[in-house]
Amino acid sequence: MKKFFNPQRQEWEAILERPTKTVADIEQIVEQIFREVKAGGDAAVKNYSELFDGYKSDAFEVTSEEIKKASAAVSEELKAAIDLAKENIRKFHAAQKTSPVSVETVSGVACWQEKRPIQKVGLYIPGGTAPLFSTILMLAVPAQIAGCKEVVLCTPPAKDGSVNPAILYTAQLCGIKKIYKVGGIQAVAAMTFGTQSIDKVYKIFGPGNQYVTVAKQMATKYNVAIDMPAGPSELLVVADASADAAFVASDLLSQAEHGTDSQVVLVSLSKALLEEVASEIEKQLEELPRKETAQAAIAHSRFIYMNSEEKALELIDEYAPEHLIICTSNPDLFVEGINNAGSVFIGNYTPESAGDYASGTNHTLPTNGYAKQYSGVNLDSFTKAITFQKISSEGIQKIGPSIELMAEAEGLQAHKNAVTLRLKKLKASGNE
Repeated sequence: MKKFFNPQRQEWEAILERPTKTVADIEQIVEQIFREVKAGGDAAVKNYSELFDGYKSDAFEVTSEEIKKASAAVSEELKAAIDLAKENIRKFHAAQKTSPVSVETVSGVACWQEKRPIQKVGLYIPGGTAPLFSTILMLAVPAQIAGCKEVVLCTPPAKDGSVNPAILYTAQLCGIKKIYKVGGIQAVAAMTFGTQSIDKVYKIFGPGNQYVTVAKQMATKYNVAIDMPAGPSELLVVADASADAAFVASDLLSQAEHGTDSQVVLVSLSKALLEEVASEIEKQLEELPRKETAQAAIAHSRFIYMNSEEKALELIDEYAPEHLIICTSNPDLFVEGINNAGSVFIGNYTPESAGDYASGTNHTLPTNGYAKQYSGVNLDSFTKAITFQKISSEGIQKIGPSIELMAEAEGLQAHKNAVTLRLKKLKASGNE
């Protein structure tokens, strides 16, 4: 870990740099795979699945028998935990429903807005050493609430073609019918173009490594939307002397174990606490099964001492963390002052893990500074707003002259004529 003490503003950009590759480093291979999947469909997906995942098969879709076996393999205790998390996530996202907005802008001109579900969505669920079945809840539950008609799920298999039982159990619990054993760039490409086996979707959701992130961005070039350009996970903790050093260390390590390219940052208002947390991290690291992964991430972590809460807040806003934990005696300053963060956790007893699993908020969040422009996944992510308007003869007479003048000023005569013809007919019929 690297330590910094009261860094000057001009140093912040370099200190807060993410340990990620640039798109240029990855884009060439992504473009190649996209071209091949577009042209070759299932055959290309099969080739890349064998190359990257070691999985060789002509059939990608998970069978009902596989789902049945997976369900039997999940313990009743884990099923109960998943049920609890699902219900909390359902409650929080159902509460985000909004009613149609309607207004008469002037007499005779009615305008309203209604939300409609995105009909076809694709979910990418990471597998491997950390099978993120919790992400299925975060994506499938709001998709269900929104009313999405078709949900396609792709997840990378093991070399023997198996998928973690908890992933399959959770997917069927959420009513997903189309589950495919495909991962990485080829999965995103398949959902972008559609293949003989895998349906094309309108929007792709889900986290992944930097290759998946670039693949999702590539999908946008082919008229497929994405949730956000989310990449490697990150966490920033701001803490003062009132914080529990062991708690802070455990939170930092909880993100560090996601991957070697994860980044964790501690902004401390106490030099003593900063050193205590560093010591706690070394102690807790020894007990982690994913020690090597966490250790690699900790190597490019940042421990920053700031002697002012206001300066600390400025630095945090500049970093725009995916996750922000506030453990200070004056949390309101940070809660009320933060502008850029994916999700915020307040107090010593609010670990980031709660948001990852069961509190109810969504854990699919913007990383790499995108919290300055993007929201995390929410119910609206699965809908689009359509505006409607209805204008009466009275209404067109009220706004028509303004439309004519504006259209003429822009040199768009046909626009003007569309109004003028109507006004003339009303005048001729004596309905002015």
